[in-house]
Amino acid sequence: MDTLRFDGRVALVTGAGGGLGREYALLFAERGAAIVVNDLGGDIKGGGKSQRAADKVVNEIRAKGGKAVANYDSVEDGEKLVKTALDHFGRIDILINNAGILRDRSFARTSDLDWDLVHRVHLRGAFQVTRAAWPHMKEQNYGRIIFTASAAGLYGNFGQANYSSAKLGLVGLSNTLAIEGMKYNINCNSIAPLAGSRLTQTVMTPEMVEALKPFYVAPVVVYLCHESCNENGEIIECGAGWYAKLRLQRSKGLVVRKKNVNFTPEEICRNWDIATDFSEPSYPSSIQDANMVMLQALEEYNQSEEPSSNNEETSGDGFNPSKAIGFQFPPATFSYTSRDAILYALGVGVSTSQTDHLKFLFELNDEFCVLPSYGVIPAQIASMGLFGSSIPGLEDIDVTKILHGEQYLELYRPLPSSGTLTSVATILDILDKGSGAVIVVGIETFDESKQLVAYNQFITFLVGAGHFGGKRNSDKIKQSFKTPSRAPDASVKQITTVDQAAIYRLSGDHNPLHIDPSFAAMGGFSQPILHGLCSFGYATRHVLKQYAGNDVSKFKAIKVRFSKPVLPGQTIQTNMWKQENRILIQCKVVETGDVVLSDGYIELTDVASVTTSPAESESYILKSEMIFNEMGKQMAQSPDLVGKVNGVFLYNITAGNKVAGQWTVVAKAPSGQVYKGEPKSGKADCTVTMADEDFFQLVTGSLNPQQAFMAGKLKVKGNIMLLQKAGKLFEQYAKL
Repeated sequence: MDTLRFDGRVALVTGAGGGLGREYALLFAERGAAIVVNDLGGDIKGGGKSQRAADKVVNEIRAKGGKAVANYDSVEDGEKLVKTALDHFGRIDILINNAGILRDRSFARTSDLDWDLVHRVHLRGAFQVTRAAWPHMKEQNYGRIIFTASAAGLYGNFGQANYSSAKLGLVGLSNTLAIEGMKYNINCNSIAPLAGSRLTQTVMTPEMVEALKPFYVAPVVVYLCHESCNENGEIIECGAGWYAKLRLQRSKGLVVRKKNVNFTPEEICRNWDIATDFSEPSYPSSIQDANMVMLQALEEYNQSEEPSSNNEETSGDGFNPSKAIGFQFPPATFSYTSRDAILYALGVGVSTSQTDHLKFLFELNDEFCVLPSYGVIPAQIASMGLFGSSIPGLEDIDVTKILHGEQYLELYRPLPSSGTLTSVATILDILDKGSGAVIVVGIETFDESKQLVAYNQFITFLVGAGHFGGKRNSDKIKQSFKTPSRAPDASVKQITTVDQAAIYRLSGDHNPLHIDPSFAAMGGFSQPILHGLCSFGYATRHVLKQYAGNDVSKFKAIKVRFSKPVLPGQTIQTNMWKQENRILIQCKVVETGDVVLSDGYIELTDVASVTTSPAESESYILKSEMIFNEMGKQMAQSPDLVGKVNGVFLYNITAGNKVAGQWTVVAKAPSGQVYKGEPKSGKADCTVTMADEDFFQLVTGSLNPQQAFMAGKLKVKGNIMLLQKAGKLFEQYAKL
């Protein structure tokens, strides 16, 4: 793939007269950006002024054929800096807040001037320049902003109280602007670089300053500012050619505040080790994540009651678990046809690109069958009464505080391809978990001959309904199993489509959280999220493919816990550990690493004697397919580019040691086309063979084509020069 270019973009780099800022300016200019080189020309402590530093960098850029102009204003005059960009280049696309000074002193010796000058340059200066650029970025619906934090701000450093506090302030500013700028396509990120410069030479040896050249930080910043980079609101540590993403980790915590219990320092001390235990950490990534636990604790306290004298299980007039346990819902009937089963299969990721898709998508196929996980649909409809107000003891239940915690499904025979099923739901138990109540609902589903077909167990968590004096555990709940710490025996990755939730909801779950952006925003999500039971369906399919050869008659049961949501378009990875006929499972989002289904397993009546390898199991869910599909949609719209390529290309995409997919790209005037398989007429001018993951990385810029070729990852037969022209097609159309 071609290098990341910035042609037509305008970058403003503050403090660009030397060190990191100079490297940023040179690299952006080398890749086509017009540069505003800002530098006041003062000394390391903020004194003095000179045009020499900025002019020198501008001359370097111009000598290499680049575009650059100098600006000598203080960053506190942010409007003047942005005006320079607008006057000379007509826009501003990229802002690197890099300017800084040092006035290091131990805290006891730090003067008001030491404190104020450092904050004025680092924090106030970044604020002033960013505020001046912000309306222009909003108007053009594009912007990339970098704030330069520091390890001193993240971890502290002796003698740098003024500097470290300003640097951590920049992280907070960046995180907030990342939220506010999201809808305007303005991405804001913080970097904590480690590089030898005039600012770090006070805390580094000369040898370290020389070894940690700014050159080894600049590529990270340039990537973060490219239009293809979707990172937003992140903190990136980088230096010496190494980089990593930083996240917050929080201990499990403990709710201590209770009615009739003194909330004292002694109570905090008594529970300190429990509350600060990191054995089960969480990773809050938004203010909604951060506040949820505390809001639950407040709700729990507000809704709790003083223990009654007769110790009755009750936390109020409307919530009385003892009355609800044993309640049986009215029988609910559910009729479906093969069309409904096919729609469900599409909703959980079955695709015509998969080798044996016909058995799930074509009703006239001899092996047509219904996915086992479809068994949750009739049961879910039967349990909808839980969200009403007719259940004794649950009259005042707030449906907005119900979370789906766990799901169990057992089939006693494969589901028929069509029919009418009757489900009977019963509240089996209600548990007191302190911060909420766990409601266990069991649902038996019968066919038309009154034979038991399926059993479901829905476990929901009612936030804020705890402390009613009930038990904490129940033998009625189907057991979960922890996944091993060793590497999985098999792993399957599959990309969900951006329309996955919109398709899945047509099978019966019409919660607007999964389709309406405004409703999702009320729940603290940036977009509608995927149904947990949709991920449940993906996991079922992956295990069936890996260990049962897609034979639905071998499915017995599945149990999972829902941990975090998936966003449509993200990649679900199902990790599997085989224990005889029980397959332990864990699902995670590849892009974030978040676990979405945990402590799960699938029971099979028999494990296929010949199982596919992990690599082969991924062959039917190729990442490359998205790229070819996107390119095929758009090629007809650019006949000029297609005509310039003028060739036919065959792409063999492999998984493991097998060719898992073939695509032909016909790029000839008057229009181009992309289709599966070998060329329909004649031979390809050029044949490319690559592994699916390598091809995806190549097109998205993570893998250099020359290095891939030399390493044997990119194999080419035919006209290799013609292939270089084809790279333009992917550059234009495969920005996923």
